[in-house]
Amino acid sequence: MAAIETNPPADAPIVVKNLTMAYGDYVIQRDLSFTVNRGDIFVIMGGSGSGKSTLLRHLVGLKEPVKGQVLYDRVDFWKAPAEEQERIKRRLGVLFQSGALWSSLTLAENVALPLGEYTDLDAKTIREVVALKLALTGLAGFEEFYPSEISGGMKKRAGLARAMALDPDILFFDEPSAGLDPISSRRLDDLILELRESLGATIVVVTHELASIFAIGNNSVFLDPESKTMIASGDPKALVESADSRVRTFLKRGES
Repeated sequence: MAAIETNPPADAPIVVKNLTMAYGDYVIQRDLSFTVNRGDIFVIMGGSGSGKSTLLRHLVGLKEPVKGQVLYDRVDFWKAPAEEQERIKRRLGVLFQSGALWSSLTLAENVALPLGEYTDLDAKTIREVVALKLALTGLAGFEEFYPSEISGGMKKRAGLARAMALDPDILFFDEPSAGLDPISSRRLDDLILELRESLGATIVVVTHELASIFAIGNNSVFLDPESKTMIASGDPKALVESADSRVRTFLKRGES
């Protein structure tokens, strides 16, 4: 078991303490404790059925844990009043696995949705912000396209543009490379790195793709479906030589 940080940095944007996830009596993971540091590209990894996406749901406020804490800047999200929870959620941008774009809306209209819902910006300013977000994700000129008219990789980037609409300081990605060819997947990884550098965002990524894990991750937690807890944490590149054979097998799969 990797060492767990007992004294996280005071400016750590996310600290998880003794988290247990379950559906009814069925426990998915227990006793999860880890820190996401400011500026991290933090990877949640593990085998199939280990609860990676479920953990993401707990982190972004979609599912309450059975026990434990999710701290945002030392504020316990699940113990905070509703107004404080909403304030925290406004700091988060989420790219779901499917992209979750509205098929009946253009890309510009999709990205404009949260701006119209949560800000008092006028229509002209919203159009300018939308154009900027689409340009940042390589989609300048595609404002009037519908999701059905673009490729899978472009849909992921459009979903990312919408996740960035409110200028969040923390971005969450759920299997961003799922369904993409290797070239599109690499381009998305490059975009994630560029956004971290240009925006200074902290990024949390759920993925099982080795190429992405090593290309973008500098910190991580490894969830094990058999023991139902985390068995390693830290830089994925260092975990390749983990003392735990399960972690080594996962990170070295495909090697001859």
